[in-house]
Amino acid sequence: MKYIFLFIIFLLATSCQFFETEKISSETFYDEEIKMIDWKEVDQYPVFKSCESFSEKKAQKNCFESTLATYLFEAVSNNKDMSIKDLNDTVYVKFSVSEKGQLSVKSIEMDSLTKAELPRLEETLRKKIDSIALTAPAYKRGIPVKTKFTLPIVLQTDDTIN
Repeated sequence: MKYIFLFIIFLLATSCQFFETEKISSETFYDEEIKMIDWKEVDQYPVFKSCESFSEKKAQKNCFESTLATYLFEAVSNNKDMSIKDLNDTVYVKFSVSEKGQLSVKSIEMDSLTKAELPRLEETLRKKIDSIALTAPAYKRGIPVKTKFTLPIVLQTDDTIN
């Protein structure tokens, strides 16, 4: 009986090491978590009112891009400038969406010929983008984040008049 009692005490004294957990500092945990985050992707894209019903990320992205393209196509179509020459150019509009859901143009890159033929195009695009309203910004892990986008706009004109 004495040996069984000593054996039980020995087991209790040595078994505590099996219950110890490795402690991780909050800095180590934070550093590992930061490495796992893909900073080039958002969890939810900025939202237009017409896109509020989409919950899947791919559908949100498609709706955001197509709605923005529709707005800018409308601006380009309503532009009063007339081109004398054939144009076949791509204009790159770089813009950002703030954490509050505000769109702002960072730059518009276009060829000098396009700029000469359509001098008010840049102003028209800037005004249109400034007037677009979003209902929500992009989100990353539930936190609103600033995002940057580049939208190519292909311009093709034909100098033949029917």
